[in-house]
Amino acid sequence: MANSIKNQQDILTKLNIQALNPMQEEAVSVIETTTNTVLLSPTGTGKTLAFLLPLLKVLSHESKEIQALILVPSRELAIQIEQVIRSMGSGYKVNAVYGGRSMSKDKIEIKHNPAILIGTPGRILDHFNNDRFSKTSIKTLILDEFDKSLEDGFEEEMKAIIGQLPSINKRILTSATQAVKVPGFVRLDKPYTINYLKEKTASKLSIKIVVAPDKSKFKTVLELLHHIGNEPGIIFCNLRDSIDQLSGFLERNKISHTCFSGGMEQKDRERALIKFRNGTSQVLIATDLAARGIDIPEMKYIIHFELPRHEEEFIHRNGRTARVNAKGTAYVLKWKNEALPEFIKNDKGINISKKATHKPQFWETLFISGGRKDKISKGDIAGLFFKQGGINKDQLGIIELKPDCAFVAIPLTLADALVIKLNNTRLKKKKVRVTIL
Repeated sequence: MANSIKNQQDILTKLNIQALNPMQEEAVSVIETTTNTVLLSPTGTGKTLAFLLPLLKVLSHESKEIQALILVPSRELAIQIEQVIRSMGSGYKVNAVYGGRSMSKDKIEIKHNPAILIGTPGRILDHFNNDRFSKTSIKTLILDEFDKSLEDGFEEEMKAIIGQLPSINKRILTSATQAVKVPGFVRLDKPYTINYLKEKTASKLSIKIVVAPDKSKFKTVLELLHHIGNEPGIIFCNLRDSIDQLSGFLERNKISHTCFSGGMEQKDRERALIKFRNGTSQVLIATDLAARGIDIPEMKYIIHFELPRHEEEFIHRNGRTARVNAKGTAYVLKWKNEALPEFIKNDKGINISKKATHKPQFWETLFISGGRKDKISKGDIAGLFFKQGGINKDQLGIIELKPDCAFVAIPLTLADALVIKLNNTRLKKKKVRVTIL
């Protein structure tokens, strides 16, 4: 059915990780020997790997049924975990299902049962209620960011799902937030709690207040971005309308950016993150959906364009910077007549009149209409750009390979010429379209 499972060091080598951090070491050890585990650790500390390593050890290559279910609050987190498992090279089949994705695609992919099924509660419940696979072999249940699932109103779906799982003998719950009550239907009997939230060093996060003279704060956020320079960062808004208005303003002022909110189509959200990860976009303008569960590098700064309504939102937004051992800054934009909420302690303003050196956008993203299902590899794509595109290694940025397409970062100045050279060329046996994303 699959290749023999690699040992832990092989997996870490494949993931380019030298060693586990202390939280991960403790979690792996505890989860292996414990029935019920609650893992509390800040965003960005590696909780996904901490529960996946022990999970792989309890799976059986002999079984042809689903053995583990991972419930997550967002599509992005489902995709992220799926990608991590595939990158581990364990040989176990994994699939992610979530709302906003074609149900027919789900049915095709889970027709041959994965060993690990990941999904958002609504979509998983749909599959459960329609009996699309057996549930009797699901013995491990993981509720990743369970607090966020409860916040987002998935409690009834989760209750219905867990009520249909008769064979669970291991439960793992993770969260970046403390003091969240676990509902009784989870049946979390005498859990072992691993708590690393207290390990978060507050001094690594610098909170700076920026006072705007006008209520819109648009000019002030532009001045702040010029003050910071070309570093990538996230600007958090409370409302989708605010994102649209701010996006229009930044576009008029030539700040490269993408937007990210729950109101966008899943494909557009994924592509926004791709452009942000590869450097095409300097800034991601987002709702609190981007505070957790999305796959982006650690930021040196985030900006609260609109003040968070609750302390938890403030904590999770800030968790996108100053993670693990790095320093970071959270800029809080307030109108001069606006009162800060009690949970934002620092009320000292900063001067942003000094401007950093600002460089124009360097990268652009090209779309390629072929992916893993066409037996195309990153090496194949690199070869196409080197040989037929005529570029050198320094001109090839990040390549992201998906099942049915790929995205390549190349210098903006070469984008049009590369499209002309490479569009409708053959990559492996497939004729591919190459366009600017």
